[in-house]
Amino acid sequence: MTIPGEITGGIDTHRDTHTAAALDRAGRVLGTEQFPATAAGYANLVTWLRGFGALVLVGIEGTGAYGAGLARYLQAQGVAMVEVDRPDRKARRRQGKSDPVDAVAAARAALAQHHTGTPKQRDGQVEALRNLRIARRSAVEQRADVQRQIKALIVTAPESLRDQLRGLTVRHLIATCAAWGPDRGGVADPAIAAKIALRVLARRHQRLTEEITDLDALIAPLVEQINPALLALNGVGHDVAGQLLVTAGENVDRLRSEAAFAMLCGVAPLPASSGRTDRHRLNRGGDRQANAALYRIVLCRMRWDARTRDYVERRTKDGMSKTEIIRCLKRYVAREIYRILMPRAEASHGHELAA
Repeated sequence: MTIPGEITGGIDTHRDTHTAAALDRAGRVLGTEQFPATAAGYANLVTWLRGFGALVLVGIEGTGAYGAGLARYLQAQGVAMVEVDRPDRKARRRQGKSDPVDAVAAARAALAQHHTGTPKQRDGQVEALRNLRIARRSAVEQRADVQRQIKALIVTAPESLRDQLRGLTVRHLIATCAAWGPDRGGVADPAIAAKIALRVLARRHQRLTEEITDLDALIAPLVEQINPALLALNGVGHDVAGQLLVTAGENVDRLRSEAAFAMLCGVAPLPASSGRTDRHRLNRGGDRQANAALYRIVLCRMRWDARTRDYVERRTKDGMSKTEIIRCLKRYVAREIYRILMPRAEASHGHELAA
């Protein structure tokens, strides 16, 4: 039961400033104020909120981006907080858009517990893993772009150069182009310019491969240290396990159920029933990187796991398409992953497993 003087705060976060709003327990606005996004600004913001009364809850928009520093400070100060969604377009059309308006909306959402969630902790091993994976994903994407550019250059290169490179595997193609030395003649010659460009791109490809290898050497032991049981699952390697750990976050207890984890990964079908029609539709939301990780697990199991192959055969006889079967399997895999991430959840599902 609440007491007079309890205050709920709302924060609209930006790169350089944070705008705070204070509400009383009846939802009345007590004030709004802007603070710099610095350590001193965080302290002044909390002091300002507590000046209105006992600060019991803070709603923050964007704890995974501009609000990450403030969230860490509030956690260190023992302030209860929730992450709130951005106001929808209808609300913004009705109320307008400004930092104080968004801060008040965040406070009201926190007070009403409407569309709120527990923020991820950003001060543990999973956060370190996330940082390394960002660098690795960037290197992988850049290497793929370089490889496409090399192949595009070969298509338009002079015939003599194309004949030399045609039929080579990617590995031998990169090694061949990277080994070329300086050419005699001017760069105005298309053949010489093409060889120079291919050599530069091939060596860039090699450097990116070295970066990926170095990052993998750091990521693998970190994943094994965080949750070795995850790697014991069929179809789960270090890359897939790393993504699922990052998606779940350091404080995995914020995931209240395996259905919540499935929704987070975008593999929980959404109800789309009306009248006498009872159906569900595909969920295109959630963390798409986690969704892709579950997809890779399913593809691996469809090829190598006997139980999964039996399931596919049985569901195919029932008239389901391969795409529909994969969607079902991703949902089942998400349930299995959740039980590994949340060991205590395994006990609550003991009767179901026995059945």
